[in-house]
Amino acid sequence: MPPRYETAGRGKRGRGNRGVARLALFEKNGDYEAFERVIVEAMERQPIRLLGYCLMPNHWHFVLWPRRDGELTNFMRWLTHTHTQRWHAHYRTAGSGHLYQGRFKAFPIEDDGHYLTVLRYVERNALRANLCARAEDRR
Repeated sequence: MPPRYETAGRGKRGRGNRGVARLALFEKNGDYEAFERVIVEAMERQPIRLLGYCLMPNHWHFVLWPRRDGELTNFMRWLTHTHTQRWHAHYRTAGSGHLYQGRFKAFPIEDDGHYLTVLRYVERNALRANLCARAEDRR
């Protein structure tokens, strides 16, 4: 398989990933909190601007704005790899297979109007799924 390269690496990006076979990534509050700690660690190791995010039971969405080429891939690689290792260790499922369905999905955010649309989508995701009464009440 040919390598995948980041293009226009410094523009805002919408990002997401999903559990393999729609597996629940987050089953309890502690799972969400553990993932948020991994996000903080990832940002310390691979600094990137996190503009918005939403964690859903079987997937998540980020809006990120890298400063340098390669920054996004390094951040996402560390985040998903570390989360996978810790998730398997916690649930004692090490060696049982993949946690995520594949490499993260990404798309460029073209302009300010698109940026606002993407942020609204991300922030209202849990509300549309009836997981909360108000978008601001959800992670």
